[in-house]
Amino acid sequence: MRDKMSDRRKIIIDTDPGQDDAAAIFLAFGSPQEVDLLGITTVAGNVPLSLTSRNALILCELCNRPDVKVFAGCDRPLSRPLVTAEHVHGKTGLDGPTLAEPTLKLQPQHSVDFIIETLRNEPSGTVTLCTLGPLTNIATAFTRAPDIISRVREIVSMGGGFSEGGNITPAAEFNIYVDPEAAKIVFGAGVPMVLMPLDVTHQLLTRKDRVARMRAIGTAPAIAMVEMLEFFERFDIEKYGSDGGPLHDPTVVAYLVKPSLFDGRLCNVEIETASELTAGMTVIDWWHVTDRKRNVKVMRSVDADGFFDLLIERFARI
Repeated sequence: MRDKMSDRRKIIIDTDPGQDDAAAIFLAFGSPQEVDLLGITTVAGNVPLSLTSRNALILCELCNRPDVKVFAGCDRPLSRPLVTAEHVHGKTGLDGPTLAEPTLKLQPQHSVDFIIETLRNEPSGTVTLCTLGPLTNIATAFTRAPDIISRVREIVSMGGGFSEGGNITPAAEFNIYVDPEAAKIVFGAGVPMVLMPLDVTHQLLTRKDRVARMRAIGTAPAIAMVEMLEFFERFDIEKYGSDGGPLHDPTVVAYLVKPSLFDGRLCNVEIETASELTAGMTVIDWWHVTDRKRNVKVMRSVDADGFFDLLIERFARI
C-alpha cells in the first residue's frame, strides 16, 4: 500500500463549479489511492466567482472533506467581459438539489498565489494541474511567475472541440471561449498537456440507467449528484435530442485514475483570439497538415461504459 500511495498524482483542481465540475471533484474524493488533492482553486466561469467559490466549499462539506482547502481566484477573464452559463447550470451553478450554505471558509490566499507557491515548494515535475473551467488562474500564474512553468508535471484540461464544433458558439467550447487569451498562454507554455474536448465528452451521456445506478448508492452525496445531473442534463437533452446530457469535467480526473479509458494522439493545438466568428476555437491539427509543434495530446475516444463504471464505483466510496 505504501508504494501505491507514493505513486499518487499530486493535483490541483482549478474549477468553476458547475454540476459536472462537482462530478469531477467527487471522483477525486473517491480516488485517494490515485490522486493526492493539494487544493481546489476557483475561477469565474459557469457562474461568477463568489458562487463558484461557494459551490466548491459546499461540495467539500457535502462529502465530509473539511481538510480540502479552497482558494478563490480570478473574477474575470484577462481582457474580456465575463460570460457565464446560468442558462445551463442554473442561477447558483449547482441547481437541482437543495444544498445548505457552507460553514467551511475560503483560504485567505488567492488561487494564483497558491498555485505559484505550491509549484515552487513541491518537487519539480510532481504537480498536475487539472483544469475544469476557463484558464484565467493558470495563465495569470504562468505570466506572473514564469519559473513555475517548467515545474508542472502535466496539465489535463477539459476544453475545446474538433469535429463536434462548439457548445457556446458554432466554433468554440465554453471554457476556452470565456478566456481565449488565457488559453493561448497556457497552450503555448510548453507544458505537457492532455485535452478532453467535446468530441470525448459528448460520448459520455448521463443515460437513465446510469443515473439510476448512481441513485442506488443511496448516500447523501450520491443523491445530490443525481439531482444535479437531472437538472444539468435537461438543457443538453433538449439541445441534442439524446438520452441524457454529456458529462464533461470528470473526464479530467478519470484520465488520471484510469488513463486506459481514453485514446487520442499528439497534435498541434492553437487558440483563435482575433476572429469575431471563431474566437475561442481550438484549431486542432489532427492530421498533422502543418509543421507546427505538436503540443497537446488530444483525446478522441473513450470507453463510455468503463467510464461510468469507474464513476459509480468511486462515488460509492465517498
